[in-house]
Amino acid sequence: MGKIKIRKIAVIAVFLFGATVIPVIQSGLAYAAPLEPRSLTLQQGTAPGSQIGGVVNDYFAFTIPSVGNTTVGSIQFLYCTTASGTCYTPTGLSTTTATLTGQNGATGFSIDSAHVNGQPYITRTPVAVTAGTPVNYTLSGVTNPTLTAQTFYVRISTYQNATLGGLVYDTGNVAAATALQIVLTGTMPESLVFCVGATVTVNGVSGVPDCTTATTGAVAFNNPFSPAATSIASAQFAASTNAGGGYSIAAYGTSMTNGSNPITALGALTPSEHGVSQFGQNLVLNTTATYNPAPGANISATSNGTNLRGQALTGYTTQDSYKFLSGDPIANSGDGGLGGSDAQIYTVTYIVNVPGSQPAGSYQTTLTYICTASF
Repeated sequence: MGKIKIRKIAVIAVFLFGATVIPVIQSGLAYAAPLEPRSLTLQQGTAPGSQIGGVVNDYFAFTIPSVGNTTVGSIQFLYCTTASGTCYTPTGLSTTTATLTGQNGATGFSIDSAHVNGQPYITRTPVAVTAGTPVNYTLSGVTNPTLTAQTFYVRISTYQNATLGGLVYDTGNVAAATALQIVLTGTMPESLVFCVGATVTVNGVSGVPDCTTATTGAVAFNNPFSPAATSIASAQFAASTNAGGGYSIAAYGTSMTNGSNPITALGALTPSEHGVSQFGQNLVLNTTATYNPAPGANISATSNGTNLRGQALTGYTTQDSYKFLSGDPIANSGDGGLGGSDAQIYTVTYIVNVPGSQPAGSYQTTLTYICTASF
């Protein structure tokens, strides 16, 4: 049974306008302007971004404010269970193996690999940052909290000097949440779709052959039988399967008959010829001008050897030549090797030629097409 897992990524960005809480003051406080706009996106790592306990990438984006900064030497990302007050590290969260894999806007940082869990920071030789500069940083390899559907907060602070030294410049909180995954299950059973009718058309929306469009199987020839002209008729069938061994299609029945007066079925591939008793079929676009127009069509959609494998078989692919043997395989899904195939439409052309002595009357036959899939 196939399973499709769709994991919902929930990302919540909290924007605090007005007074900003400074949770931890490790140096003197100056300016304390808010980092805004700001956001945290939980990105796909070795697990989906919001997966509980998953190893993900935390993408921080914010703008350095328009006042106060002369140099920025370090930036801390403090993971907490609350947006303010005492900071408690979320259960199961781990930042000890996190790496800095992306930085833009203000660059030259490296992560302090010896940081306390839940308190990662990036550091560099202090460099001035232009007011209003948008920046982003990616901490990869962060392990999400392990409690179900837990919201957690990251308190961001910029520092004047490297390794969280000097003045604390600007701050801002962001929030994110882990979430349960939605697990969808479904089954694709063994499949064989096959239909026969006077015509089969494609779905007008998808453009895929649609067996619900198959018309009645009652088919009449285009003109009365005559030794001076070939009578033609056509039908269509469509097939698809997911069978590993593909499908095979065979035709069963007898020639056109009026009581004890048959028209000769062509046991071998034979060109159409006026004045001779002939009944046969092929699965190709024919060209003889005397048909006016030439009947038949090649398989549609055209086979590509991968998901479209339908093919007419030898004996039924020669233009303007025909054959009919009951039980004879006429097509299969073997283009590029036997295998499953999406739906394609085959067009069967029937011909009747008669000698001048052919008894008058109403002729008919019933043909059965059988499609067999090999799973």
